Amino acid sequence: MNYATPQIEELFFNFDVNCDKALEYMKNEYALMRAGRANPKLVEKIHVDYYGAMTPINQMGNIAVPESRMLTITLWDKSALSLVEKAILAANIGVTPQNDGTLIRLTFPALTEERRRDLVKSVKKLAEETKVVLRNARRDAMDALKKVKNEKTVSEDLIANYEKEVDKLLAKHIETVDKLCKEKETDVMSV
Repeated sequence: MNYATPQIEELFFNFDVNCDKALEYMKNEYALMRAGRANPKLVEKIHVDYYGAMTPINQMGNIAVPESRMLTITLWDKSALSLVEKAILAANIGVTPQNDGTLIRLTFPALTEERRRDLVKSVKKLAEETKVVLRNARRDAMDALKKVKNEKTVSEDLIANYEKEVDKLLAKHIETVDKLCKEKETDVMSV
């Protein structure tokens, strides 16, 4: 779409960036939600005090998924095994690490029906929070369009078209949120 002024072009660019950030955050949070399977993203954000520097586990070794409910962490520096084990316990991800001297195993228990229902509630809550962020981005874009309208630098017809365009983009993003939510809900409830 061609924009009448660079100001309006920037407005749409910022709207898209804010919406994309919200969707990316939602996807990352969904990846962290355990759905009965082990996921390396569960431990990637855990940091270990390694020689005075807070280092993410994925930069200290390899994280593998040998079975659907197990993660193994093979460190390049075996002397850091106990440090990583303590960091995992401190992160409270719901799993007790098993250190056999060469690698750390994390075995995830199967989810109960009650826990699955709680996860579905969390999935839906995150989807609603994401929709609120998207609507806030829409509100900011509409406020900026009103400001341009008041400056009378762009015709009111063009402003009306831009407002419709913002609404179309918002609807598309909300549809994406609903789709992601439905997929994650199905994923969580499948045994």
